[in-house]
Amino acid sequence: MLNVLIVGVGGQGTLLASRVLGAIADISGNDCKLSEVHGMSQRGGSVVTHVRIGNEIGAPLVTEGEVDYILAFEKLEALRWAYYLKKDGIILVNNQEIMPMPVITGMAEYPDSIFSKLAELGKKTVVVEGLELACTAGNSKAVNVVMIGALCALIGIEFNVALEAVRKCVPQKLLAVNEKALELGYNVK
Repeated sequence: MLNVLIVGVGGQGTLLASRVLGAIADISGNDCKLSEVHGMSQRGGSVVTHVRIGNEIGAPLVTEGEVDYILAFEKLEALRWAYYLKKDGIILVNNQEIMPMPVITGMAEYPDSIFSKLAELGKKTVVVEGLELACTAGNSKAVNVVMIGALCALIGIEFNVALEAVRKCVPQKLLAVNEKALELGYNVK
């Protein structure tokens, strides 16, 4: 059983990322359940997707404290959802800040030292320069596929399986950029 929580803000492609993981499960002969939880996604609000992969999956939602990997497309979202991670789980986080509405309006401040706070909570964190790699691939919106590549490399999914999944889920006109984004994410050290 593999439990993944994909977190980000509206417009970052969390839903596409979950569909790619679902396709990877299908290609690998596994069952997969996805559950999308929308916040104020169209206004840059928090978006969360639960992904469960295994031989036979019953419920689509992952219980707090049972997530193997959190795939965070934004730093604050990594901190916001860290309590879902199990003791020996790992957070892969894109080193990017996207200001939420309360920060934009001056009602709140974006937290400092998010990576230090995650360390204080005892959370193992792998930082990925996802935005930089997505831009290198040719489109800043490909952060989600960069992060999928990094996750696949971390958990030992063969690159060709991940590539086949991306090809099933991404429109043809965006395929070249996303293939490059997957490769760049997969080769993150």
